Amino acid sequence: MPLLRFTALALSFLALFGWSATPAAAQSILRDAETESLLHDMAAPLIEAAGLQPANVDIVLVNDMNVNAFVAGGQAVYVNAGLINEADTAAEVQGVIAHELGHVTGGHAVLQPGAKMAGHISILSLLLGAAAAVAGSAEAGMGVMMAGQQAAMGNYLAYTRSQEASADAAGADYLSKAGISGRGSVEFFKKLQNLELRHGYMPQDGDEFYSTHPLTGDRIQTLQDTYQKDPAWAKPDDPALQKRFVRMKAKLFGYLAEPRLVFQKFPPSDTSIPAHYARAYAYHRESEFDKAKAEVAALIAEDPHDPYFLEMQGQILLESGRPRDALAPLREATQETGNQPLIATLFGHALIATEDPAFHDEAREVLKAAVVRDRDNPFAWYQLGMIYAQDNDMPRAYLASAEQQVLSGRMSEALRSAQAAEAGLPQYSADWLRAQDIEMQARAELEQGSKRR
Repeated sequence: MPLLRFTALALSFLALFGWSATPAAAQSILRDAETESLLHDMAAPLIEAAGLQPANVDIVLVNDMNVNAFVAGGQAVYVNAGLINEADTAAEVQGVIAHELGHVTGGHAVLQPGAKMAGHISILSLLLGAAAAVAGSAEAGMGVMMAGQQAAMGNYLAYTRSQEASADAAGADYLSKAGISGRGSVEFFKKLQNLELRHGYMPQDGDEFYSTHPLTGDRIQTLQDTYQKDPAWAKPDDPALQKRFVRMKAKLFGYLAEPRLVFQKFPPSDTSIPAHYARAYAYHRESEFDKAKAEVAALIAEDPHDPYFLEMQGQILLESGRPRDALAPLREATQETGNQPLIATLFGHALIATEDPAFHDEAREVLKAAVVRDRDNPFAWYQLGMIYAQDNDMPRAYLASAEQQVLSGRMSEALRSAQAAEAGLPQYSADWLRAQDIEMQARAELEQGSKRR
């Protein structure tokens, strides 16, 4: 598809099914209650098969249309939106997640001795090359640099290839233990092979040296031989999971793709749930609220109590300037999902947006419950700070602001807000202690930043 950007140069394979060339923290994270629920349900049996606890492993959606998944330390797997867009089945994405869990359990993003050695060789070669150039031989200097870079690349790629083979084997084991067929994994590798050919990556003899991974054709053959021996090979895909995946994929496409592409892929003649979902988001992004509401109305006619349809209805009403009308669908969506934090935050936002003090108590309780279950949501902390400020509870407003500022990386502001909160909170109370924690964290971050500078 036109939106996918798949780079076939040798260095791009540093990211594909391995580590990201761009740190996760520098990329935009997409958060959506329905998507996070589905990714959790898809990954849970694989996480358990890997000997980990599903509650402790995050599957994070990254706003990047490259076909990629990676780990970056800790128990988190990052999946790019582009990978979801390229996959046709939930089982294909499960194959990717299983592979990435192999990197998590192998500690590959933490150990990285090959990467460390490669960095040392590379830096040394640049220094030697500069010295040769200063001595009067620019060509000799360039030759030393290139030789050093070649040695660095060889060292690093040899190490990552062994990691990829290890993660492939671990992923196959996790799929087997979870009773999930490896067909999806094989099918996704075939997609990668097609992308390689489509974008001009034509392996020649010896080219495997320049890939962080074994060549895709070799991986397909090795994995297929392994999977076909597994009892789950012929097991059909989970139809309920696949139905949810198709719907989520359309929703994501409607949110991220250019509206004209959305309407090409999902024309008005398509009256399926995924098509209504995609068009609703596309119209909403174009500020065509009446058309977006019509698409959501069609969804709700199919299932009046679907919490994610109700969430979207409430969001459209809220963002079209009708917060009071948004309350009913958002309240029901919050209740139907057991106070899912992202939906509860949107509901709290709508309650505040009515500018009616009668809703303050409900907004405060909804938002407090949201941040208890999801402390890493800066928008929820911002909304909670607003309601505290409107109720003239300034110490807790400062504390909520400090939480939001820390999550947003604004450490100087977080330090000031935490100090203001401490000054007004009862000494040694839970909130006072939390304000102290934030103050110490902000100070440490600022001192580290000063030292780096």
